[in-house]
Formats: sequence, C-alpha cells, structure tokens
Amino acid sequence: MQGKIAVIIPCYNESKTIEKVVKDYKTVLPEADIYVYDNNSKDGTDEIARNAGAIVRYETKQGKGNVIRTMFRDIDADCYLMVDGDDTYPAENAREMCEYVLKDNVDMVIGDRLSSTYFQENKRPFHNLGNKMVRGLINKIFKNSINDIMTGYRAFSYKFAKTFPILSKGFEIETEMSIHAVDKNFTLKEIPVQYRDRPEGSTSKLSTFKDGARVLKTIATLFKEYKPTLFFNTISIFFYIVSLILAVPVFNEYFDTGLVPRFPSLIVAGIFLVVALLLNITGIILQVIVKKHRQLFELQLNQVCILKNK
Repeated sequence: MQGKIAVIIPCYNESKTIEKVVKDYKTVLPEADIYVYDNNSKDGTDEIARNAGAIVRYETKQGKGNVIRTMFRDIDADCYLMVDGDDTYPAENAREMCEYVLKDNVDMVIGDRLSSTYFQENKRPFHNLGNKMVRGLINKIFKNSINDIMTGYRAFSYKFAKTFPILSKGFEIETEMSIHAVDKNFTLKEIPVQYRDRPEGSTSKLSTFKDGARVLKTIATLFKEYKPTLFFNTISIFFYIVSLILAVPVFNEYFDTGLVPRFPSLIVAGIFLVVALLLNITGIILQVIVKKHRQLFELQLNQVCILKNK
C-alpha cells in the first residue's frame, strides 16, 4: 500500500488506554506515523504515549474540534486515520480503511459502529438515543443515508483534510465533518466496525446533555448555512399560517357586512405576512451566496490537488 499514512489520536486524560491504542495501531500499520495530540491532560497521557512510540504534540485550546483543526494543519499525509484514544475502536479495520483512501480514492471512510455492536456495548442509553436522533435529523435534512454520523473512527484523504473548514470546537466536530462531506460531494465509504465500551477505570469526556445540546445547535446552524432556502422557507410557513388564521375571519366579515371591525387582527396578519415574505427573500439571497461559495470551494479543491501532485 503506497502513500504516507498518519494515525491521528486526539487525547485528553487517556492514561488508562493510550499505550494499548498506540501499540495496536503500530502493529497493524507499522509503516504509519502515530501522532498523539495531548489536549491539556493531567494524568501523564503524553509521557505514556511517547514511551509507547507515538509522536506527541500539544494543543492547549480545549476541545476535540480544536485538536483536529491543528492536526489537519500541521500534518502532511496521503491518508489520515483518526481514532480515539479510549480503546473503543478496533485496530483490525485500520488497513482496510486506509486502502479505500489510498487505492480507491475515497475521501472519507466512516467506521460504522451503529450497524454492529454499539447499542449492545454502550452502557449509556441517552448516548444511544442521541446517535439515533442525530442520524435521523441529518439524513432527513441533507437527503442522506449515512449510518453513523458521530463516529470518531474515520480515514481521510489529503484533499479532504486540507480543505475542511473546521468551525466546531468540541465533540460536535464529527457531525460537521459528515455534513461538509455530503454537501461538498466528497466520495464516502462506510464499513461496519466492532465497538467496545471503555475499559474499567476509563471515563468518557462526553457530556450527554451538554454536548448533545451542542450537537443539535450545530445541526441547526449548518442547516441554516448549507440549505438556507429550505431553512427560511420552513420558518416562513409558520408566519403564513398565523397570518391566514388572523386574516380569514376579518375578510369574511368584510364580505358579509362591508365593515372591518377588527383592525388589530388585520394589522397583525399583515405584519406576519410581510415577515413570511422577508424570510422567503432571505432564503433566496443566501442560497445564491451558498452556490457561489460552492463554486469557489471547487476552485480551491482544484488548487490543493494541483499543489499535491507537483
């Protein structure tokens, strides 16, 4: 398998598992560089990773999104294999995932936990519910069929890593990756992977409700930014309906009696109608801007490919 492979592992207080993770991936991908980016760990994760043979670097801005942003900027490779440092993803799939990137020109390979053992192994029921809800929302909004939106086990091509504009700071980064890949027409491939829950003594850094709320906020924000016409038209329907409910009785009375006794209702109906029209116009204008950005992104992608091939 030709091409430089970088295994990238964002870490925060993973001293219980990081040695095994580094050694497992060195075993299955001996030709790869193993990078551990320590995100302000207090338990000696960095020293353990270094002693296990990893290249250790640091990111002081807290949050997984911040770490991955730095990884993609700093590291040059033909294939980036992203894996968590908590030993929940099996190394056995690593070579297959990298081969899809290096041989088949896939831009993002997704390690699909939800089609295998995730719901049996994960002991946090709200996490299971959250994964299903996020998957349903994104697939519905973006007309997709990705099975695992929030998995942390992925392989990326050079052009994806170098053109992905990371805005998320925390665990919502995986959701942003999935939406960006679909919107920009990158080539995707999903493969089922076995998932195992964290070993005893290792605790999740993911807050079910706090990080869940951030993910939902990210979905709403990306929905607005990637599909503004649909977003604003959906909101405008509410204002149209309220305007109609208020206006119909007023017009019925006018046609029956020739009088308009309820001017406040008519005024409010008019205001709601104007707001609905403004929302429609906003969606149309923003959709033109989004299309222009997509065109510029394609030009940027072409430049990245040209530079890499030189």
